[in-house]
Amino acid sequence: MADYSKTLQLPKTAFPMRGNLPNKEPERQKRWKQENIYQQVLQKRQGAPKFILHDGPPYANGDLHIGHALNKILKDFIVRYKSLAGFDAPYIPGWDTHGLPIEHAIVTKKKVDRRSVDIPTFRELCKDYALSFVERQKAQFERLGVRGDWENPYITLKPEYEAEQIRLFGDMVSKGHVYRGKKSIYWSPSSESALAEAEIEYHDKRSASIYVAFPVIENQGKLPEGSEVLIWTTTPWTIPSNLAIALNENFSYSLVQAGERKLVLATDLVPSVMEIIGMDQYKIVESWKGKELEGVVCRHPFYDRKSLIVFGDHVTLDAGTGCVHTAPGHGEEDFWVGQKYGLDILSPVDEKGKFTDEAPGFEGIYYEDANKMVSEKLEEAGALLKLVFITHSYPHDWRTKKPIIFRATEQWFASIDGFREEMLEQIKQVKWTPSWGEVRLSNMIADRGDWCISRQRVWGVPLPIFYCTSCNHPHINEETIEFIADLFAQEGSNVWYKKDAAELMPASHTCEACGGKEFSKETDTMDVWFDSGSSHRSVLTKRPETTWPADLYLEGSDQYRGWFNSSLSTAVATTGKAPYKAVLSHGFTLDGEGRKMSKSLGNVIDPAKVMKQYGADILRLWVASSDYQADFRVSDEILKQIAEVYRKLRNTFRFLLGNLADFDPQQHQVSLEQMNELEKFVLIKLQGLVDRVTKGYENYEFNQVYTQIHQFCTVFLSQFYLDVRKDRLYVDAPNSVARRSTQTVLHELLVTLVKLLAPIIPHTTDEVWEYIPGVKEASVELTDFPVADAKMQDTTLEAKWDRFLTLRDIVLKSLEEARAAKTIGNSLGAKVDILPGFEAATLLNQIPEPKDLFIVSDVVIHPVSGDVEDITVEVTAASGEKCERCWTISPSVGENEHHPTLCDRCAPIVEENYATDLEIK
Repeated sequence: MADYSKTLQLPKTAFPMRGNLPNKEPERQKRWKQENIYQQVLQKRQGAPKFILHDGPPYANGDLHIGHALNKILKDFIVRYKSLAGFDAPYIPGWDTHGLPIEHAIVTKKKVDRRSVDIPTFRELCKDYALSFVERQKAQFERLGVRGDWENPYITLKPEYEAEQIRLFGDMVSKGHVYRGKKSIYWSPSSESALAEAEIEYHDKRSASIYVAFPVIENQGKLPEGSEVLIWTTTPWTIPSNLAIALNENFSYSLVQAGERKLVLATDLVPSVMEIIGMDQYKIVESWKGKELEGVVCRHPFYDRKSLIVFGDHVTLDAGTGCVHTAPGHGEEDFWVGQKYGLDILSPVDEKGKFTDEAPGFEGIYYEDANKMVSEKLEEAGALLKLVFITHSYPHDWRTKKPIIFRATEQWFASIDGFREEMLEQIKQVKWTPSWGEVRLSNMIADRGDWCISRQRVWGVPLPIFYCTSCNHPHINEETIEFIADLFAQEGSNVWYKKDAAELMPASHTCEACGGKEFSKETDTMDVWFDSGSSHRSVLTKRPETTWPADLYLEGSDQYRGWFNSSLSTAVATTGKAPYKAVLSHGFTLDGEGRKMSKSLGNVIDPAKVMKQYGADILRLWVASSDYQADFRVSDEILKQIAEVYRKLRNTFRFLLGNLADFDPQQHQVSLEQMNELEKFVLIKLQGLVDRVTKGYENYEFNQVYTQIHQFCTVFLSQFYLDVRKDRLYVDAPNSVARRSTQTVLHELLVTLVKLLAPIIPHTTDEVWEYIPGVKEASVELTDFPVADAKMQDTTLEAKWDRFLTLRDIVLKSLEEARAAKTIGNSLGAKVDILPGFEAATLLNQIPEPKDLFIVSDVVIHPVSGDVEDITVEVTAASGEKCERCWTISPSVGENEHHPTLCDRCAPIVEENYATDLEIK
């Protein structure tokens, strides 16, 4: 008896079923590096239009977390797609390397006493530490499959970067946007440094809430003797700095008699305040408009000092008494009110948060510890009417997580008012995704105060400013800036600490204020946001492969107050233009239950562990599946689901490759004219997929790319086309036009799908590419992205076959019911009788080989029966014997004496193609 299994065209491919990604991806990445695939891609696109995605620099401290992975993978999707789509799209990764966390790490982890080593040595230790994490993170980013110029990243501590940062600062100075002043700013005692607004985050804090009576000493003939103005504050420690009490001139204020006390407070707040302080028995004696109390003066509760009544719009009726304790040295609004009324800027707290001798009785006391002492002092003076504790939202240092204070100090500022309107106008010119990003940044810029750009740190880029030793006038001009920039470019910014002022300046400089010739150096460094915010100049205008402005900035939504903001500020201040044409922001990762990830909850997903278990392509596929523009979830269960999707995609590739084992596109490709309608229909659907996926990439909607390809492979291909064409591929004669036309379609499907998925799962698609038959590029990364062929569109044919698929679902449902009732086994054991309405009959009469499309052994289409849309399906067991080769049930089995186990379809094929290989008895 002949062995007919040898005549079947079963899949033959070396492409493995299992991806084994954790082991195979590093090998492929090593090969990419050896072949310098990044430079090959750039060379292929040399001269093409540029697309520049400018990388926001992560901080060089610590291992990558899932947010880093998300960010870099999203960027890689875009850069890879743009390269395939015909753009010259270089990607230069960067790192942010200055600032407090690295200083802190050297002190705590390296056990270095900052004050026991000289500044240049300490800075070298910081530099080495930062660069060690650059290398560590670089390897981790590369393991994610992110393609870029990893051999030449930009790093904010590099001399060439620092030099351009100095020049940018100089440009801002020359345009009048930088000034020195004493203002009340965010100050972190835990960091011993000024902070920018972007370095502040809010957490709940338990604070003492006190109501304090300030005795009136000059009543302007309006208030009776013994009157007191009642204030409320949650920062008792600032009472020693009080110089005024702010009212709102438009509010109504009343004199309230409560026992022996005569208290002045906002009329609308009298009932609630009197209840809080426990004075239920009271009466309102008289009321005035706030502005009528102008000129009233109070006395500080325990110092021999006046406290003036002033007015400000910041006074509200939301809380307190409507009388706001004002300490110009410890609050932004207090500061501006103080400036308006010519008050001193009293700030008796040092950089460590301890009181100075300007606060008698509290010298050397830490400000938080002073809360209790101040309250006791107020009580002794009879001024404390009530103390309770409240929990409220309070600003904290986002690095140390400790509370900050407002502290008036001498600092360098960028005057936002100098270019605020230009920034707001430039924001309108940028494309924002999501669209709410425009409103968010506009509101931030509109409400933003001046930018404090000086920091009391040593690990950073020095402020290039000199001071006359005779008059302390700051000395900075174009000549000194260029001299320092050139020095930094040659020797790095550590030269600032290695040389004295005379060596850092051009010869023969004199003070423009007094003519002095001796100068000292500024000791402060620049805000790290100024560092990273200078990258558009230090990178985009200096690297030959890039252009300014960037086409895209892509970071987390926290960067509206960070890098998006500082980059816009420095660019508009110096050029009048935004440094980016478009901004795309993403949300943050939550666990499977929608909770924020934290080590204490034990719900942190480590990307390194995910890659060790599943591989980078699974992690990348998860990113593609997510609606990343809002906060979204990741968990072990979600990753398992993604791994299952990957398995189905891989199996699709494996099936396609297996059925192309004997196909050479140069020899066997069939023209579109020779194909039947089903093959044409599949190619039409493929064009639609290309169009939808392209739009997904263009709009940065990668979840649409993921969904469209997933559905196409698992539903349209696996459940329909590949299923119905197995018979043709395995049974028809090897070189038949029908089989070769199907293989032609499979080849087109495979090549197109691999290219469509190349930006998302590059390791897998590059592996598949190696197995695709025919002459092709060395790597899928060196190909062109598919373009939908408009000539292939045929809406009439597509609509016809779409209607057939709907009808087919009805037949499949009837087959499933017959299988459940044990009328049949598998579908090839079935005969299907269709009693169609007019529309179904018309359609079915235009569809060739319906039994192949239903995967049954026999189909009988009866004359029109019933209404237009009616269709009845009857399933019975097919008559005849099972063909040993194609497994259909046919009455013709046994009719051929040479092949008694074959049907009348298989016998001639075997006779013609395989007879010499078979023993025929």
